Amino acid sequence: MTETTLTLHRILKAPRALVWRCWTDPELIPRFFIPKPHQVSVVKMEVRPGGAFTTLFNVDGNEFPNDGSFLAVEPETRLVFTDMMVANWQPVDNPGLGFTAELILADHPDGTDYTAVARHRTTESAEAHEKMGFSEGWGTVATQLEELAQQLQREGAGV
Repeated sequence: MTETTLTLHRILKAPRALVWRCWTDPELIPRFFIPKPHQVSVVKMEVRPGGAFTTLFNVDGNEFPNDGSFLAVEPETRLVFTDMMVANWQPVDNPGLGFTAELILADHPDGTDYTAVARHRTTESAEAHEKMGFSEGWGTVATQLEELAQQLQREGAGV
């Protein structure tokens, strides 16, 4: 971790195209995007630069809205999003943690080389995110993502 950046790297034993599909299909997001038994609902996504995303996390009976915007979309390679803006580059008054996430995917002999980077505005925000469980939580999400992509592959779900 640099002062403001948190990183998670994994090799996912699933095809890159299916890992990408999981991250960009609003019907699949609830199946992996938050550590179980917590839930995600109200998933709306416009996967394009400047496109909006909206999710609602349910954690122990408490609801947490999570609105943001996609900044970069490079199919099957890179997805960048932030909670500091909503659709069409509009800044938000009070961002959640105030960070930008970058997902980097590459082919690997065992499946997908997967890197998730969370860039924060301040050291304090990065430290708060880590204390909230970034490494453990995003690690669990990566495992759930891998399992979902493997399930889709077994079912012959095309990309």
